[in-house]
Amino acid sequence: MDISPDRVRGALLALVAFVISVAVHEWGHALVADKLGDRLPRQQGRLTLSPLAHIDLIGTIIMPLMGALLPGGFPLIAWGKPVQTNPRAYTNKLPVRVGRMLVALAGPVMNLLLAIVVSIVLVVLGRTGKLPASLADVMVRYLIALNLVLMFFNLIPLPPLDGAAVLAGVLPESMQTVPRTLEKYGTILFFILFLSGALGVVMGPAYRLIHAWAAVLERLVAA
Repeated sequence: MDISPDRVRGALLALVAFVISVAVHEWGHALVADKLGDRLPRQQGRLTLSPLAHIDLIGTIIMPLMGALLPGGFPLIAWGKPVQTNPRAYTNKLPVRVGRMLVALAGPVMNLLLAIVVSIVLVVLGRTGKLPASLADVMVRYLIALNLVLMFFNLIPLPPLDGAAVLAGVLPESMQTVPRTLEKYGTILFFILFLSGALGVVMGPAYRLIHAWAAVLERLVAA
């Protein structure tokens, strides 16, 4: 384990960025569930952007911190406290599986919106000449890149990730056997992806998007 000052600083920055990103992600789930008529997240205190409501000690603090200090860098095996919802309380104007899809999709969408907001702030600061290069690097590396990775990762259509509910929501009724089958074997398939290294291939589009996003930001800031 590398505990040099630079590595510790990087680990703490990654941890702060992850806590913020998890809070935004889980708040998105709670917000959409509440809008659909489910008051359970509100009753459990999850309808807030306060990280304290969304932190899981092991998944949000210990695992990311260890991963950032260990060789190999920040891992994907980290999580926040899941938002509990009651799909039976969703409005009857939508099918339950569509409501579940919207609630699931809200988390990754919030990660995308956070990346967009941070990018806009960087461009505005860059145009005013008040953007230190070190700050830009930190924001791109720890907030923008992290949130784009979280967005793509959570959209993988394997339980317990959000993508499983999104897949069930977009497939017609005649194909609902697909998400039901994935629900049975999704966890096993996920660990096969992770242990085989295939997860890196699946996440390839995310890494390409991050590279392109950073390049565009660099040009906009310098313009």
